Amino acid sequence: MTLGSDISGMTTTAASTAAKGLSIVVPVYNEAAGLAGLHQRICDIAKTLRQRYRLPCEVVYVDDGSADATLAIARSLPADAIDVQVVSLSRNFGKEAALMAGLDHGRLGAVMFMDGDGQHPPALVEQLVRHWIEDGYDVVYTAKAHRDNEPFLRRVAVHGFYTLINWGARQKIPEDAGDFRLLSPRAVAALRQLPERNRFFKGLASWIGFRQIRVDYEPAPRVHGVTTFSAARLLGLSIEGVTSFSVAPLRFASLLGVILAGGAFLFGLSILWEVLTTGKQVPGYPSLVIGLMTIGGVQLIMIGIVGEYIGKILSELKARPIYFVAEHSEKHFETDKADAAPKRTAAE
Repeated sequence: MTLGSDISGMTTTAASTAAKGLSIVVPVYNEAAGLAGLHQRICDIAKTLRQRYRLPCEVVYVDDGSADATLAIARSLPADAIDVQVVSLSRNFGKEAALMAGLDHGRLGAVMFMDGDGQHPPALVEQLVRHWIEDGYDVVYTAKAHRDNEPFLRRVAVHGFYTLINWGARQKIPEDAGDFRLLSPRAVAALRQLPERNRFFKGLASWIGFRQIRVDYEPAPRVHGVTTFSAARLLGLSIEGVTSFSVAPLRFASLLGVILAGGAFLFGLSILWEVLTTGKQVPGYPSLVIGLMTIGGVQLIMIGIVGEYIGKILSELKARPIYFVAEHSEKHFETDKADAAPKRTAAE
């Protein structure tokens, strides 16, 4: 029985790689105000890629249960130099599920993930494609060049998150790496073979290996609306990411247990030494209560950590679908051009 997967046959030359095309996956949630402008910028970069690399492109908009007119606007977007797919999920399943839906519906070879809020500049797409086609990288990921404009506590929290998730990990997740990344056809094939339902794409894209390169960039300011990622939601996503990808919290729990047991043992030795040398017994009520409260609190925390992992195991055993598609539509660039030509002839 083979427990690995051999995808070496997908290694191709630059020309054949470009011929497979590029699917741009854009998860959107309440992005009606800026979606048309973002689509126009994507169409412009698609024209450039078609001229420079003969690279066919498509964009896959995944509507993650938006409550505004996002879906209606996505349906009306033209297939101008690029094929357009609109995948509408039955409810809000979360960004990771939306990314998976886009990965599943991408029809071309390579896949690029980018956000729908306009903060991932479409102008950077050409640089990512160049690293893929000309330099031969399989994973081209972007990362924030700096966090100088963010509050101090947020920077500390982000650094602590990456420190925890990479603690003891064989394959590290690059700090500040985002979801804005390009995956070659064989990297896409590898990612699609991973069976888990609790996915953390930043971690999985690093875990699959292959040749990877980092591209630093400055996120553009939001041109409309406000971010939906509050501090509480970011904390929840961080917990989801850590427990889905890493066993670091369990290792931390074990280490903390060893430290507490060692401290209790040393404290017991100190009390025994004082009794043997002075004959006096230290009144134990305050220290006993504090010790019990400390141990009880730590135990509850550890039970909570173990419970998170048990919940992940239960989710995997239930094997529920990650998402449901309520509506799916496609527009093809070449078909639209062919349909438009007879109309102009008839008008003449």
